[in-house]
Amino acid sequence: MSAAEAPATQSGEPARGPVRPGGLLDVLGVASVVLDTDGRIVLWSPQAEELFGYSAQEALGRYAARLMVHERHIQLVGKLFADVMRTGQSWAGGFPVRHKDGSTRLVEFRNMRLLDDRGDVFALGLAVDQSTVRRLEQDVALSERMVKQSPIGYAVLDTELRFVSVNPALERINGLPAAEHVGRTLPEVLPQLDAAALEAAARRVLETGVPLVDDTLVGRTPADPGTDHTWSHSLYRLEDTLGNVLGVAVSLVDITEQHLASKEAEAARCRLAVIADASARIGTTLELERTASELAEVAVPELADVAAVDLLDAVVEGRPSALGPSESAVIRALALRPETGSEAVLAADRPGQIARYAPDRLVTECVRTGEAVLVPRVRAGDLPRIARSAEAAELLGRAGLHSYLAVPLIARGEVLGALDLKRTRNRAPFDKDDVLLARELAARAAVQIDNARWYQNARNTALTLQRSLLPSHPPVTTALEVASRYQPAGATSEVGGDWFDVIPLEGDKTALVVGDVMGSGVSAAATMGRLRTATTTLAALDLDPARLLEHLDKTTSALDHSIATCVYAVHDPHLRQCRIANAGHLPPARVRPGHAPELLDLPTGVPLGVGGIAFSSVTVDFAPGDELVFYTDGLVETRRHSLDERLASLLSLLDPARPLEETCDLLLRMLHHPDNHDDVALLIARAQELP
Repeated sequence: MSAAEAPATQSGEPARGPVRPGGLLDVLGVASVVLDTDGRIVLWSPQAEELFGYSAQEALGRYAARLMVHERHIQLVGKLFADVMRTGQSWAGGFPVRHKDGSTRLVEFRNMRLLDDRGDVFALGLAVDQSTVRRLEQDVALSERMVKQSPIGYAVLDTELRFVSVNPALERINGLPAAEHVGRTLPEVLPQLDAAALEAAARRVLETGVPLVDDTLVGRTPADPGTDHTWSHSLYRLEDTLGNVLGVAVSLVDITEQHLASKEAEAARCRLAVIADASARIGTTLELERTASELAEVAVPELADVAAVDLLDAVVEGRPSALGPSESAVIRALALRPETGSEAVLAADRPGQIARYAPDRLVTECVRTGEAVLVPRVRAGDLPRIARSAEAAELLGRAGLHSYLAVPLIARGEVLGALDLKRTRNRAPFDKDDVLLARELAARAAVQIDNARWYQNARNTALTLQRSLLPSHPPVTTALEVASRYQPAGATSEVGGDWFDVIPLEGDKTALVVGDVMGSGVSAAATMGRLRTATTTLAALDLDPARLLEHLDKTTSALDHSIATCVYAVHDPHLRQCRIANAGHLPPARVRPGHAPELLDLPTGVPLGVGGIAFSSVTVDFAPGDELVFYTDGLVETRRHSLDERLASLLSLLDPARPLEETCDLLLRMLHHPDNHDDVALLIARAQELP
């Protein structure tokens, strides 16, 4: 076959080389029989042998009617044969034919007259088993009906990936009639889709035969050019019964609603995960700044690219926070995440900074009204109302701020401040679901922030009271060199009632006191102040230490069932002695040159406030150069070590050659563990020669 005779492809180009046959005729099994004018069989195809059961040797030369037709049908067959031979008009129809095995089969016939080059006349009969034809017709009819009525879009592409056919559903999906599909490629028909990727996938299926099933495609078609749709599409290679590749079948289902529902469900799952994370991470301590930082850390990056937690300065100071319509908001920045990075971060107030936001600013509106403020799509004109200054607005513009959300922090009916959220990298704008999530986070965090605020205010009050009750610098005495430290409790616990005192007495004597009121907060600090005052008053009476503790015990019992431990010592430089009494306190350590540091063996006694048990005084040598180390349990107690281990560590750090101030710093640095959230009072006295 020449190129001119070769069948043309869809593009109009002639096929190159021979084309493989199709397989439809093999499915039908068309039998060919040629008869002469007398009705004798002169040609008999292999398919005829298969269809009728007779071999060529058995059939050739015999009358076809007598071989294949029942006697009662011979006259009818003879008439039909004669009409075809006489008129030249073909006849088609079904007819019962007798098989060699004796059975009768319905066969579809096509009979026509033939002429050869000598003018001789023959009859050609083409025969197919009728059940095979009916089955094929039913399959074709069913397939055509299903494809036409299906809501699923179907298309057939040829081997050059040009449309051959589309069903009505695909016409509706694409918004184009079938005629505008046929002969065109995917990119030509659907330029708004990522048709190149779809075409590449179709080519892989065409080459490999491996189908692509339920892949997702997102884009727009002429049917709805302004809206993104999501489709699930599958690609299959089409082959005939001989394995010839015919093209690619495409099925397409619009799953936009299911996709959106799935995205919403996933978003809801993510929101619940964020809320669960917030419940676990926010409020781990009662530190105000730490709690605010935990809120900001939860919000980034799950909800925003930049998050700031700001409180009204009045709230931090414990004053009313209500704002009038024309009032500016004085805001203290508590937390910012991320801490470094984009220009949007540079535009934000740094933690600890106090800034004034004008009445027209959006964060001012948020804290004034107690309502969320949402700007889904930030325009250039919105930036001055978001930023504190023109410089900050310029930074936000350069950072690409495109969506903004501020939600109030409200606890116990009071607006504390705002959670300020910005999106720069995340291209999705804040929506109503983000507002709900931000409100939930803010509501949970606000209670924790409020608790931290009140705790911090109470702690500051107690700490101020306690510091005011303690001596800022121990008095200078002629017979003693002293050094002291007071370390308040950590932020996770309230201020305690630890105290120390150095009280000059007559005759060059000095009283040394260290005590610890059980409990914490303002009450403990107040009790400590009253005991310190009582101790100072009683010390002026020059009482024996045991006698003084008995009076303090009575005083403590009268203070609302308070309990305290105390060590009271009186140093007499003339006798070079100390007389000491203990009320349930840890024993002081004595350091002497040339001797190993030791814990004084004193009767422990009972804490002040227990009552009914006498105290004992012990006299110990205390020569010039000797040191006494008094301390409270916050210095040595930990959860992980025994008290004996800790007291041994204390003794190992003591050195009479070291300056007292350095010793104080060393003991606090080496012994006060971060997990021991208790006050520490430390007093060291070194005996000196009298002038």
